[in-house]
Amino acid sequence: MPPHTQAPSAQPASVLVVDDEPDLRTLYELTLLREGHRVETAGTLAEAQAALQAQRFRAVITDMRLPDGLGLTLLQELRAQQRAERCIVITAYGSAENAVEALKAGAFDYLTKPVDLKQFRAVVASALQEHDAVLPRPAARSAQPDGAAHAAPALERLVGESEPMRLVKQRILKVARSMAPVLVRGESGTGKELVAQALHAASHRAAAPLVAVNCGAIPENLLEAEFFGAKKGSYTGALADRLGYFQAARGGTLFLDEIGDLPLAMQSKLLRAIQERSVRPLGSTQEDTVDVRIVSATHKDLAAEVKAGRFRQDLYYRLNVIEIVVPPLRERRDDLPALCTALLGRIAHESGMQVPPPSSALLAELQQHPLAGNVRELENLLHRAVAMSEGDELSADFPDSGSQALAPLPAGDEATPSDLQAYLDRQERAILVRVLHETGFNRTAAAARLGLSLRQIRYRIARLNIATPQDNEPHDE
Repeated sequence: MPPHTQAPSAQPASVLVVDDEPDLRTLYELTLLREGHRVETAGTLAEAQAALQAQRFRAVITDMRLPDGLGLTLLQELRAQQRAERCIVITAYGSAENAVEALKAGAFDYLTKPVDLKQFRAVVASALQEHDAVLPRPAARSAQPDGAAHAAPALERLVGESEPMRLVKQRILKVARSMAPVLVRGESGTGKELVAQALHAASHRAAAPLVAVNCGAIPENLLEAEFFGAKKGSYTGALADRLGYFQAARGGTLFLDEIGDLPLAMQSKLLRAIQERSVRPLGSTQEDTVDVRIVSATHKDLAAEVKAGRFRQDLYYRLNVIEIVVPPLRERRDDLPALCTALLGRIAHESGMQVPPPSSALLAELQQHPLAGNVRELENLLHRAVAMSEGDELSADFPDSGSQALAPLPAGDEATPSDLQAYLDRQERAILVRVLHETGFNRTAAAARLGLSLRQIRYRIARLNIATPQDNEPHDE
């Protein structure tokens, strides 16, 4: 490794291990010494406090319960003194409340007894890496939270400078450095995945993968294989070994979108994977240790789902260590001009068409619109404005969502779609593809059959990403 990459680590890392059991202290100490670290040990809270007063460490590993107090006391004192040490707390097996309490108090991470040494080494390495990443800039911490520079592009995608959005961005930067699980709550269409992307970009895991999973889109019989992986031959169609989402996100962030849609049986398996930090692929006798940070999102009220028996309480508490609430668009209408500009720019890029800027009439009508679907609905309205407008001005002729009755679903549909816009897009795409095939991909003929202008059908083909044969292009004219 080149010398300049070792600047923070040129000297052996100094780690303080605090545990009242001599055998465990020795085990942790030997494990860390083999990794090349310098280790100090303490058997009581008082001994640990004296060691911390005498010198600085890069990481502190402490048992939760000590003969003369709690390990959390050390964590609270380190935070009060604005010390840079990263603290790892060891809790008793099955004590989820203690682990959650430690993470909420600011612990970098936690380990569960009996401690798996492979996992122990991985967590310590992550803590040291995070410590070194922020060490050169302690003076800037209060002015600009660590990771802000790396997170800037992701934060810019959270368009808006209203007070609610500034609070969301501040919270993202504040909690990004922790290993604590984050639950992102908000109505559909508010941008929960953008929050997850910003959390990942602002963390010390930014160079590792961010794996996003829509929990409601996976067939129930494939959930275990998708999450944990599978060995060749473990089920019909498993023609080769495959990695699961946990393995694919190793070292990075696993974003579980619409976590409230997971069936109860899978919730139990997910809880075990989070607690044990290991997964067993289908058909395997071995467990894989995985180091991921969990960020989950939902538009549901999970507390109500817990009361109704549809969501496990223990999993809810494990996921909801830190909560970020994304405000609905009706609570930040000041952001509408900036959002319209950004969304119209994206529409222009995706469609390859010139799109005029939002007019004052358009913005005035949007200010009065309910926007119950939030940013997703706003984007849909702007798509409509682009498709329906002629000339250099966008049409502001939007349907009044409060006055239009919804047509009933066809009798064959078993349930209301969870994402209406995606459902409607699929229906529109299917109709367009069928009519294009029937007309030999003659866009003019297809547009006439559907009552659209040529400009409108071209726009829809671009928006819905419909491939058309190049040799049929001349027939449009």
